[in-house]
Amino acid sequence: MDILDLARRSGMTVVLDARIGRQEYHTVHSSVAALERFAQLVALAEHEEAVEQD
Repeated sequence: MDILDLARRSGMTVVLDARIGRQEYHTVHSSVAALERFAQLVALAEHEEAVEQD
């Protein structure tokens, strides 16, 4: 599950603050509505991963 992709898909703004070597540091900004959509997308992604494993 790509958590940053889910954040973007839910309407959050994801900003790359820094890259040090291979490590990246991001800031995420959003409305409460976008946070709620993000939570729903995470739950859906977890459910789909569980179904794929069965």
